[in-house]
Amino acid sequence: MKKSKNPEGVFPAVRKNGTPFYRSSLTYKTKHISLGSYDTAEQAHQAYRMGRLLLAQPNSRLEDYTNESPLDFEKWVVLLNFRDNDIYIGTPIYIGQKMFSYYLSPDKVLKFDMDDLFYFSAHKIMQRGGHLFVSDYGSQITLYTRYGIRPYAVEGVDYKFMNGDSLDFRRQNLKVLNSYHGVRPGARGKFHARIHLNGYFHIGTYETALEAAVAYNKSVDIVRRAGCKKNFLQNYIEEITPRQYAELYFKLPVSDNILEYKG
Repeated sequence: MKKSKNPEGVFPAVRKNGTPFYRSSLTYKTKHISLGSYDTAEQAHQAYRMGRLLLAQPNSRLEDYTNESPLDFEKWVVLLNFRDNDIYIGTPIYIGQKMFSYYLSPDKVLKFDMDDLFYFSAHKIMQRGGHLFVSDYGSQITLYTRYGIRPYAVEGVDYKFMNGDSLDFRRQNLKVLNSYHGVRPGARGKFHARIHLNGYFHIGTYETALEAAVAYNKSVDIVRRAGCKKNFLQNYIEEITPRQYAELYFKLPVSDNILEYKG
């Protein structure tokens, strides 16, 4: 019995559990592009036809996407960027004038400088619980660390978006207010240091953020010696020499609550 021919752009496959599925793909400007996997040959073929249509019609736009489309939205972005900018990028990036947009969804669009294009072409941005992160060298890294913003930093306290747009990661729009762990700005230009044990412990108030950061590091060492097993992030300080750091470390006072802490 002669086997029926699969529709154009459709390739049958079998999952590990033995169930069949269908891959959809097309070739454009000698580039083979996978469009996704589908439960039926008809769904895969519809995705192929939509992909061909997008590439053939210059008036198709990102804004034209609907949930009824047989194509995944990420693939929609990838194809339009390839069509309009003549560069294939596997992540949902669309290149604009001196910047590019990264589409997490039709309604959530991040903005980046062109200097970041190579990195985000190879690193997919994921979101979970409102947090943005990438997978890098096997670890999940928060997106903010790429811009000198430490983990668990608070917007408005440790950093701010100059134009008020929290999706605009262009460097001119990001201002780091505090890059140290355990440091918070206080009144009259001073800085508070605190450490989280079973609740927050006040370490002290200091003239500069650097002094508060060193006092925080000193407190981490004290509570560890007292038996605390918590995995603290300490401050890496490169603004001063090792000798200057040591002098500050021994000179700066910390609160009695830290000195008397019992792990």
